[in-house]
Amino acid sequence: MIYRVALLFSGLTILLAACSREPEVSATPPEEGVEKEATWTMLAPEDAIDPFTYANYNEVRVTNVDLDLKVSFDEKTLTGAAEIDFERLNPEAAILVLDANDLAISNVEAFSNSDWVETAYTMGEDDPVLGSRLEISLPNGAKKVRIAYGTSPDAEGLQWLSPEQTAGKTHPFMFSQFQPMLARSMAPLQDTPAVRMTYSAHIKTPPALIALMSARQDQSGNRDGDYTFKMSQPIPSYLLAIVVGDFGFKAINDHIGVYAEDYILSASAAEFADTPAMEEANAALYGPYRWGRYDMIVLPPSFPFGGMENPRLSFLTPTLIAGDKSLTNVVAHELAHSWSGNLVTNATWRDAWLNEGFTSYVENRVMEALYGESRAVMERALDLETLKRAIAEADRPELTALKMPADLAHPDDAFSQVSYAGGMFFLKFLEERFGREVFDPFIKGYFDHFAFQSITTEDFLAYFEDNLWTDHPDAVTKAEIDAWVFEPGLPDTVQNPQSDAFDKVTAQQSAWLGGGDLAGIETAAWTTHEWLHFINTLPSDLSLDDFTALDGLFSLSTSQNAEIAFAWYMKAIAAGYEPALDPLDAFLMRVGRGKFIYRLYQRLVDQDKREWAEAVYERARPGYHPIAQRRIDAIFAE
Repeated sequence: MIYRVALLFSGLTILLAACSREPEVSATPPEEGVEKEATWTMLAPEDAIDPFTYANYNEVRVTNVDLDLKVSFDEKTLTGAAEIDFERLNPEAAILVLDANDLAISNVEAFSNSDWVETAYTMGEDDPVLGSRLEISLPNGAKKVRIAYGTSPDAEGLQWLSPEQTAGKTHPFMFSQFQPMLARSMAPLQDTPAVRMTYSAHIKTPPALIALMSARQDQSGNRDGDYTFKMSQPIPSYLLAIVVGDFGFKAINDHIGVYAEDYILSASAAEFADTPAMEEANAALYGPYRWGRYDMIVLPPSFPFGGMENPRLSFLTPTLIAGDKSLTNVVAHELAHSWSGNLVTNATWRDAWLNEGFTSYVENRVMEALYGESRAVMERALDLETLKRAIAEADRPELTALKMPADLAHPDDAFSQVSYAGGMFFLKFLEERFGREVFDPFIKGYFDHFAFQSITTEDFLAYFEDNLWTDHPDAVTKAEIDAWVFEPGLPDTVQNPQSDAFDKVTAQQSAWLGGGDLAGIETAAWTTHEWLHFINTLPSDLSLDDFTALDGLFSLSTSQNAEIAFAWYMKAIAAGYEPALDPLDAFLMRVGRGKFIYRLYQRLVDQDKREWAEAVYERARPGYHPIAQRRIDAIFAE
């Protein structure tokens, strides 16, 4: 008999499980009073440790961090102290091990016997991926430590922009990006999603600037260079976030609003006006929003992601401002993380699909609730194509299963469309097999059961088995589940979304390619999704004359919709359509979103445009985020 066991961490039960195979379960429920053997077995605790942290969190666990930091734009540093509360899960533990990356530690104290006393510490060698191991000696009875430190000007998790790199050109700007493992470049922490903690912060800035964090802020509203924050719900370290700059605010309702530089503030508020309706749709499906306010900030264009789900303050790219709300599925995605990811978090990055796949599924359900089934189907159809490409381009088969391999080289490798779209299609498969009337309450119950906990894939499977599959044993087989979760490739049970809108686009495209009049294609009512389908399905042997005709009629090379422009550039580069290069140069200079620039630079290199691409990158690189710089440097190093 296999029993599920639990480890108690700070009052939170974190179930640790494994992917080893067991015999098929019977389709007949067990007799009443007889305990059913578990289908998916457990990992030993030592085998479920996050490999991307030095932290000894199974022995000593951080529970709270209080930050007191000064922001210096001249030095490009944060300096001050971190006061860390912890509990000893092993009463005999004599050290606390934290993660640090390029932090300059000046002093460490422990609170023991009602007084702060200096204590010994050692900083290990710097690893290019993990940073350094910070080991602190714990006196008997100590329950907290205080670390005086400063960050590096080259901290990968912080980007410092000069006034000239902002829209206003008057004040500098700084923002963080800590997912998946860069919070350790801002503070000494147990930087792993397995550890959840509360935090508070006192931040001092130049008086002309505003500081925001992923927490409740003081209500004075004064721009005085002195700000305090408190996050009362336990979060993983990667959800720490800070931004300092000159920006304004517009309320959307009484607890939702948007921050942005003045040039884009009004447009952002208009673009994201449906956010309250998104929250209502989420709550109707999966229970109430549990974080108080929900605000957004539109960051400078160098922000390397579409969005980042920092609690209470989602970070967003300005490339979402399309003028027609066609790209607001990203807002729906970041808001959905308030349930999937922030509320229930993957315990290791091998389980990233628990964050991103669940969130992509919730996002699509919300888009359907707000904008109708047609839009949701179009988005799934586009997602399926990106998923197929991600699987085809994967470095090795093991990276195409939802459960990432144990020898994952870097957490970044877990953030492919396999985790996002693959996870979403897995949940869509379950929804179709069990029916929404059963599946929706199950997902809501899952969020409630694991609220404010970090879990593994196997924890989900155990909960799924006990709370859904056992009551409906004929809906799916274990082989089907394993094919999605543990086996590489795309299962044959994947949904094939069929969009009537896309069929009409394809019919018009086919008529033109068959000799019809390009000007006869009716595009006035096309959404961004229909344009993307049209461009993505253009044949690879399309002539340069056809490229010229398309560009002349639709101005695709100069489109201000970043998604449409990106799709067009990818086709134009492959075809050798030279007139797109000057607009592409401008695009690469002003857009730092990794989704676009990584693939564009790679396509340029693959199509013998390395010299041109390197010249553009040399000019664009100073404006890119350190995360983007690292990724693109690797492209040119190949």
